[in-house]
Amino acid sequence: MSSLVIIKTGDAFPEVVDQHGDFEQLFIQQLREALPAPLTITVWDARDQTPAPAPSSFAGVIITGSHSMVSEAPPWSEALKPWLQQALAEDVPMLGVCYGHQLMAAAFDGISDFHPAGRESGTRQVRLTQAGQQDPLFSQLPTCFPAHLTHAQSVMQLPPNTTVLAHNHHDAYQALRYGPRQWSVQFHPEFTVPIMQAYIARQRAALRDQGEDPEALISAVRDTPEATGLLQRFLAFI
Repeated sequence: MSSLVIIKTGDAFPEVVDQHGDFEQLFIQQLREALPAPLTITVWDARDQTPAPAPSSFAGVIITGSHSMVSEAPPWSEALKPWLQQALAEDVPMLGVCYGHQLMAAAFDGISDFHPAGRESGTRQVRLTQAGQQDPLFSQLPTCFPAHLTHAQSVMQLPPNTTVLAHNHHDAYQALRYGPRQWSVQFHPEFTVPIMQAYIARQRAALRDQGEDPEALISAVRDTPEATGLLQRFLAFI
């Protein structure tokens, strides 16, 4: 039986975990209904000191978000880089999300670091590039769509041989493709409205410090069906 592995790279805030589930559970909830019968879901916590399974042993890979920072190079995160390089070389389908997005870019010789404009949080508009409009995973999305975002770091330098699929006013690299079936997104397709609102509430002080209105951001949070739909569409490439 083939398995889709969710690589867990961190934990959500305790109140989010208590009310909605941890990062890996949020993905499972969104994927469960569309999961083909032969495919199962496995969770691998990359922070555990256990031998990494071979990438080719999985039918597909999803890499979660994290409150860690890619540029701070935690040892478990650095250990994932050659694993991701091998998975790309073996054409294992991959989808990195937020931290997973930044880590994939760093693993493939890009640079991820703190964004000079500060944190991006809330439901924001993301726009497809021309390449994104023709991409097999993204082409069914409207040219401009809402997505949930919460990040202080971004992909700051593009890896070689990488295609930019989406961007917005804050971030030039909101979605990337590295190979035929290897993508990453800065936004959170697994988030729901209550989860996004909980994250903004947690970040009130930091957002105020950079001149934003947290209450206005909370009020502006809305459903992101187009972004969320990427998760189920990704299953078609496994």
